[in-house]
Amino acid sequence: MSALISIRNLTRRFDVSKPWLNRVIERLNKAYLTAVSDVSFDIEENSVYALVGESGSGKSTIGKIVVGLTPPSEGSVKINDTDLATETDAAKIEAVRDEIQMIFQDPFASLNPRWRVRDIIAEPVAAKGGDTAGLAERLLEQVGLSAADASKYPHEFSGGQRQRICIARALASEPKIIVCDEPTSALDVSVQSQVLNLMSDLREEFGLTYLFISHDLTVVRHMADRIGVLYLGRLVEEAPRDALFTDPKHPYTQMLFDAAPRMDAFGREVDPPKGEIPDAINPPSGCAFHPRCPIAIDRCSKERPEMRLLGQTRVACHRAE
Repeated sequence: MSALISIRNLTRRFDVSKPWLNRVIERLNKAYLTAVSDVSFDIEENSVYALVGESGSGKSTIGKIVVGLTPPSEGSVKINDTDLATETDAAKIEAVRDEIQMIFQDPFASLNPRWRVRDIIAEPVAAKGGDTAGLAERLLEQVGLSAADASKYPHEFSGGQRQRICIARALASEPKIIVCDEPTSALDVSVQSQVLNLMSDLREEFGLTYLFISHDLTVVRHMADRIGVLYLGRLVEEAPRDALFTDPKHPYTQMLFDAAPRMDAFGREVDPPKGEIPDAINPPSGCAFHPRCPIAIDRCSKERPEMRLLGQTRVACHRAE
């Protein structure tokens, strides 16, 4: 399979400085937060690539960069060999944008409360001047709702039903790529499984490629083909799903697995994660995880580890062996 999305040396910094006058009075320099730092990976066509990590690790920022909502500070995101940030051919940009949709974390916040469901779902096609006759009704039935629901408003649905409407809207323009930003985290566990199974079925039916953003390892294990683990904006480990869950190489990945609840480990005693996530404005030198790492050595605080291949796994750790 060929790489549909190719991300290279992706970096995104945000200016979080105080206003100019405050900086002059308090004699402060500008402050920058590095949300994503030198991240590189590929997403194969018709696959599910998952990004996992704690809150603030840069998962959602990468998702927004991929769909073009946020420009990168450095690096590139190529979709079918087209970089939306640098491409000058308007026709190429338009063609790539037509192939990407996004499902957001909060289904109610991403639906216009004043629009009927029919208009919400048909909007991506209507904006291009396409034929929307019967489109919403057909898509609602594909995502497990009734065609009669097209005339209703978002407040008339439950959380899981609203997320199905969001999925129907994402499918309306017949995309190849869907970026899913925590699509089930606002839902009950029973509804989560229904939505995830629906997404798996739609992937098979339409040949979709997912960039799946989540902090829930159970969801990721169910959905993903390949997983990237982010820490403080850096990709620290990447591997096929089974390889990662069977033999995690990076101490941070091992810490995530130890902290996750497991059905087969009732009553087990696990040491709580050590320390807090460092300040992204003033990150630690060397490996960002070294202040919390149980196996860190002096080299870890001085030298940032590069991604290297160990078996099927790419890992950024001096002591991964």
